[in-house]
Amino acid sequence: MSMKLSIREIDGVTILDLGDRITLGEESGRLRDAVREIVLKGSTKIIMNLGEVRYIDSSGLGELVSAFTAVKRAGGELKLLNVTKNINDLLVITKLVTVFDVSDNEMLAVSSF
Repeated sequence: MSMKLSIREIDGVTILDLGDRITLGEESGRLRDAVREIVLKGSTKIIMNLGEVRYIDSSGLGELVSAFTAVKRAGGELKLLNVTKNINDLLVITKLVTVFDVSDNEMLAVSSF
């Protein structure tokens, strides 16, 4: 099963709605390409909605960090939304929870930019 990815915008903030899984291969490549394209278009306020992501492997975590770094280099911010318990546990274990701004309310996340 491949990763679901849709892109929408609210008040100048780009939201990537992700679903299913973020793993090595096609999924992480699609995510990398989507973030690169968004940044190239000049959008630097990005939220990744992970509410429907059921599984993420180490490569997927690496893609989140890579996306964060690419957006930061472009002068922007990347935030995470609706992180599931399993993914939050991974962020805590890897100490990435200290890197990402995580929210469970979309409107608060959008207005926090």
